Amino acid sequence: MKHQGAPGAGRARGRRRRSAAEPPAGARTGRARGRRRGGPSLLRAAACSQCLRLPRTALRGREGRGASAALCPAPQAGCGGEDTPQKGLSRSPSALRGDCQKKALDIMCWTAKSFIRGLSFSVKYCSKDNHLQTICLYSKLKPKKCHILDWPGSTRNSTVPPGSILPWRFLSCKQEGTEIPCKRKKLASVTTPDLLKSEQKNWNEISGRYKAMAERIKKKIEELHNKYTLSLESPRNTESRFSKEIIWLLDLKQVCFAFEQIKVGESVYFEENGCIFLSKADDVDEGNVHILFSAEDLGFYDAFIQRIRISPDQRYMATSLKRENSEEATCVVMKLDDFPVVEKVIPNIFSFEWVTNDVLYYTSEKNLKCQNVFMTTFTKQKHTELVYTEQDARFFVDIYCTKDRRFLTINSNSKTTSEVWLVDCRHPFKLPVLVQARTKGVIYHIEHRNDELYILTTYGEPAEYKLMKAPVGSSSMENWQLVYALEEKNKLIDLEMFSDHCILFLQNAGHLYLNVISLVSHSVQSIKLPAWACAFELESHPEHTTSTCYFQLTSPVHPPKRFAYSFKENNLIEQAVQEVPIITNCHTTRLLAKSKDETLVPITVFHNMNSKELHRKPLLVHVYGAYGIDLNMSFKEEKLLLIEEGWILAYCHVRGGGELGHSWHKDGCQDNKLKGLHDLKACIMLLHELGFSQPKYTALAAASAGGVLAGALCNSDPELIRAMVLQAPFVDVLNTMMKTDLPLTIEEQEEWGNPLVDEKCMKYIKSYCPYHNIKPQCYPSVFITAYENDQRIPLTGVLRYIQKLRKAALDHASRTKKKGNWIPNIILDIQANGSHCDSSWEDSLNEVARQLAFLKKELEDM
Repeated sequence: MKHQGAPGAGRARGRRRRSAAEPPAGARTGRARGRRRGGPSLLRAAACSQCLRLPRTALRGREGRGASAALCPAPQAGCGGEDTPQKGLSRSPSALRGDCQKKALDIMCWTAKSFIRGLSFSVKYCSKDNHLQTICLYSKLKPKKCHILDWPGSTRNSTVPPGSILPWRFLSCKQEGTEIPCKRKKLASVTTPDLLKSEQKNWNEISGRYKAMAERIKKKIEELHNKYTLSLESPRNTESRFSKEIIWLLDLKQVCFAFEQIKVGESVYFEENGCIFLSKADDVDEGNVHILFSAEDLGFYDAFIQRIRISPDQRYMATSLKRENSEEATCVVMKLDDFPVVEKVIPNIFSFEWVTNDVLYYTSEKNLKCQNVFMTTFTKQKHTELVYTEQDARFFVDIYCTKDRRFLTINSNSKTTSEVWLVDCRHPFKLPVLVQARTKGVIYHIEHRNDELYILTTYGEPAEYKLMKAPVGSSSMENWQLVYALEEKNKLIDLEMFSDHCILFLQNAGHLYLNVISLVSHSVQSIKLPAWACAFELESHPEHTTSTCYFQLTSPVHPPKRFAYSFKENNLIEQAVQEVPIITNCHTTRLLAKSKDETLVPITVFHNMNSKELHRKPLLVHVYGAYGIDLNMSFKEEKLLLIEEGWILAYCHVRGGGELGHSWHKDGCQDNKLKGLHDLKACIMLLHELGFSQPKYTALAAASAGGVLAGALCNSDPELIRAMVLQAPFVDVLNTMMKTDLPLTIEEQEEWGNPLVDEKCMKYIKSYCPYHNIKPQCYPSVFITAYENDQRIPLTGVLRYIQKLRKAALDHASRTKKKGNWIPNIILDIQANGSHCDSSWEDSLNEVARQLAFLKKELEDM
């Protein structure tokens, strides 16, 4: 799990962090534990609770939450196979990718038929409530009309109505399927219809100029995707406890082949292409893989499987399904008999965990808020009851089981403060026990080992993350003992607990390190990871007692490479994958820019080693700077494409983000927001001074909350850039933070301030708010992608911004009337099908292709 700043920081208006994500997933970004995939780590769990923004595991906020998994794009017309059981699938899991998209259901026809019979059985013999819930599963899902297998005993039609699902909201989220219902209000009540129609008409008139180039770009990206991404077979971590992955501008959402894998005893459960499979551990081979669940066969055409949880005795499986264009998720609980039966359907769910063999805890989410924890039993006397309710609207609640499954933790996090309650998994009906009452400014997360709680916390000086411990019976703050403190200027990215070891992923001066702490001998081993690595991803659900920790290293232009750390051998092993070509022509440079107050701001630069005259090459600058969330530095095919074509990529790690720790975020939020703007200006000026491009070849890219700094720079120093591309940008800070009826406003006051009660705060926000500082001047060209159904970034604000910006640019041009006066292209591309958190691979590919086509015309055609 990745740690993206404060656990609750994730509702950034960034990329949708989720999945998981997880990222960052909280503020207008979503819970950072947002796109989390796989088992959340201690850090992931924290992020998750606040931020898509949590789990890449989690991300909440403007970014969005939720991890994306593969989905089956083609509905099946039916199954014509023989009614005889199949002992296994005839192809390996990797080969099943194509099978799930075809109509060749003969491989799994018996299983599918058995499954449908099980559904029918559950409808006929379950209680009245469960009967209604089983029917409800289909009525809530709203896939495109498609023929599904006959459902014996049911009265529903053969076509399935559309619907959607809801998980967290973490930072970026288009990225840690199957659909379920969406109760959002129609757009007409939120936006000005005339403005919307005007912008849609404008886009239809000008989109043709980018179409041919966009198609060429799409083809190149798909080639790179097939060359690099599809050859990576390792499971991806879909659920990070601390932050859901943020969806950044020009970052394709990896939804096609993101797998979740869970090992329970000798069995391995994994998701692929909208199906859940079961195999024996170390024997995932032909004939030994069995299908348990297929979203497509149930008519969930537009939804994907987001999270899987198996009960300890493997009798029950809980699966959350999420629609691509929605933030709502639904949990389907199945009994894993010979004929799988749907036992219960839980709508509007965020996180869920099995506490015992037949007791499931879960959190419900409504209007991007998650504040209630429920317990439901699957014993003979089934019942559901409310266990915990959070009263403070600034806090977001999620749950997580410790690695040894001794406790379930109820985590309530704001952007700056957290509180944890414990449920004893041996006594699931007892009331939760408080670990430490919330203390303003103190964040903490819990793991367990040998009757001791291991606490990752910002308590004490300096206010950076440190590892502490306390007895289970005496868990209050005065009993916390220091286990490990970070050295100065080290940033904790993630942490994972094992039976006798604790692994910390650290960052210092842009370089990644692996610190292994022996919980027995208390020794610490530090390993510097390869210099090209900018991000890591822990493989899903590492076992608590394992002797090896597997993870992947990557960068925006380097495909993931698998590594393993052996606790027995105390060494790092690189897992060679011959199928994945090595990138050798890209140079990575790390710079420090001096900001207005003399603070040194890190920059990571990538360029082609064969490029000459770098001052004439196009430069794409990336920025975010909010919610304590790091810039997304994972591999993206479009980034590699730009490098191969001679572009320069620069990532500015400005204050407000989390790249240099908790204090780095604190120094860039509320009444320090302008520091992030000064940092960004200093970074771009240094790049130009060092010969990396020049203003007329420079473009700025940002998403969600990153739109604040990008839009502010566009107003204050437009001469530094030629073009700007924004995705679901937060550009109307003041008006948004004045509206407490919006779902994220109250919880994000810790990031932006409260202009309703503080006039000084209102004036400060107004001084940098992109919308309020537009004036007649020579602006760069601007391309904005927005979404009609975006719950994090109201479309109204984006429409007002684009209209005001276009008018200011035209006013300036008409006043100056200079010969050859340049008028910028200011374009708004409104997507009807996308959302702030998730979109399909095809939709993402089209968006990225249009954005790159715009940039190429602006920077390369000069």
